[in-house]
Amino acid sequence: MDRPDRDALDDATWEDAVAREAVIRKLLTVDRMERGDFYRACRDLGVKRSRLYELIRAYKAHPVTSSLVVQPAGMKSGSRRLPQETDAVITEVINTFFKSRQKPNITGLHKEIRRLCLLRNLHVPSWYVVRSRIEELDPAELAAAREGAKAVRDRYRAVPGQYRAERAFEVVQIDHTLVDVIVVDRQSRQPLQRPWVTFAIDIASRMVAGFYLTLEPPSVLTVSLAIQHLVLPKKDWLADLDIKADWPAAGLPETIHIDNAKEFRSQALKRGAEEHGIALKHRPVAVPHYGGHIERLIGTMMGAVHLLPGTTFSNIQDRGDYDSAAHATMTLDELERWMTLEIFRYHSEIHRSLAIPPYAAWQDALARRTTPLRQPHDPASFRIDFLPSVERMVRRDGIHLFGLRYWDDVLSIWAGRHGRQLRVSYDPRDLSTVYVRGPDGTRYPVRFADLRHPPITLAEHRRAQRLLKERGLELVDEQLIFQTIEQQRAMVDVAMAKTREARRMGERRDRALSGTMTEREFYQVEEIDAEDCDDTKILDLPYYEVEEWS
Repeated sequence: MDRPDRDALDDATWEDAVAREAVIRKLLTVDRMERGDFYRACRDLGVKRSRLYELIRAYKAHPVTSSLVVQPAGMKSGSRRLPQETDAVITEVINTFFKSRQKPNITGLHKEIRRLCLLRNLHVPSWYVVRSRIEELDPAELAAAREGAKAVRDRYRAVPGQYRAERAFEVVQIDHTLVDVIVVDRQSRQPLQRPWVTFAIDIASRMVAGFYLTLEPPSVLTVSLAIQHLVLPKKDWLADLDIKADWPAAGLPETIHIDNAKEFRSQALKRGAEEHGIALKHRPVAVPHYGGHIERLIGTMMGAVHLLPGTTFSNIQDRGDYDSAAHATMTLDELERWMTLEIFRYHSEIHRSLAIPPYAAWQDALARRTTPLRQPHDPASFRIDFLPSVERMVRRDGIHLFGLRYWDDVLSIWAGRHGRQLRVSYDPRDLSTVYVRGPDGTRYPVRFADLRHPPITLAEHRRAQRLLKERGLELVDEQLIFQTIEQQRAMVDVAMAKTREARRMGERRDRALSGTMTEREFYQVEEIDAEDCDDTKILDLPYYEVEEWS
């Protein structure tokens, strides 16, 4: 006899079972059961002899009260009354038709079963019978057949372990997401796009360690700026936002926990972290729950974003007929300030897992450290350490990079020494200055050789080179490149009032050139062929090109 779930039973049914257990247990404790005792038990329980024998057998097999619960009459759950041939057709069609990557629905499955049953002169089962058969299947097995092994791992794989940290900045997790709101440009306040945000969270305290908001998709440079924000003190940055609050999370983390995306595996990130004694730990492939802390933070922040005008919500069903672009009102700067205030609210509220606010948990986690948090020796140099870099020979007329020439008198001592290459770091937001690392490790800012040239972004430079290449003109004609960029800028400024894409380009350009080395905006970068540049061998990162994104 199958035993029911005792906690799901109503009180009357359970009390009847308790009464039976007391009578039957007393009956079985005597050495020899008398006829009178047996009939007295039948009378007390109100059952016939045959029923009492059934109850005694059930209790002997499982001497617990739940074995004496009265089972409902009728067929047992899971029993089938279909003809064997029809049942075989259902099984056949489920295995060959329903368990496929095309993922047909139950209605389609029923139609196929009906077709085969009619073809074989068999009884046709109802739609509800077919649905009940699907509900009996193992959901993990069904997902494996219809969606693949990854879906099974993500949805059904057991995750008994937990990623833990005890000390402040022992482990910091970093990840990014597309923000569920549309922002407007600063000039005309017309809708632009959904921005991206990169968050960093301290595992021990759940304190938000830093974040970076941008119009560009994730790249090695947006990750770099997020790391800068979590490491460097935030006092001056908060003052720029006109926010008077304490955000104590700052310093060099022991370990940064990241996923396996391309931007997290760049040489610039690896070398920059190693330079400052930061370990990079990548999640195991196809095991997303290892990033659970940052994922929950992102979910919390996006839930708050859904209350803003211009939100896109999480999905189309939630959005309904809401026109996100028409309701968009916040610029990226305004969204950055709002998100900072939202983070402070999150820091002050009780965290469900910790039972205390993250701010208080940070103080406790900080006290558990045996050594103080490490700070960058040279904050300015720290910023440059995570920029993409290449090896370049110092020619007699300076350094050549991207077809542009750079010169400073400090290069004179290395000019023309062909046996020595120097490390050159560059900021794609502003190519007017590169940072040359001398043999002793000292970095020197070096500007355009022609100081009349205005600052330009790597995005503008690559667009100009593509245009010149299409016209069959020389790509290394520096003057022609700058003339082309000026013409393109004028065209963008005129078009900004007409098209959203032009507004995006103008907004990105203005933010990039105004935010260089002030923790604002880097441009998205992707690898380009070295043959597009000069013939000097690149020893570190490849060149990077900005990819326009819409």
